[in-house]
Amino acid sequence: MDSRNILYAVVGALVIAVAVLGYKVYQDNKKPEGLQINVGPGGVKIESK
Repeated sequence: MDSRNILYAVVGALVIAVAVLGYKVYQDNKKPEGLQINVGPGGVKIESK
């Protein structure tokens, strides 16, 4: 019975890890709202979102 509990714990940990990584990818790909100021080789660029 102990090996089955360990299996459930491992599967649960994997599900949580996938959920956290999915949320992180979502946050990284989400565009910022409001005013965005970029400074680069072409000069200063201001965008309103």
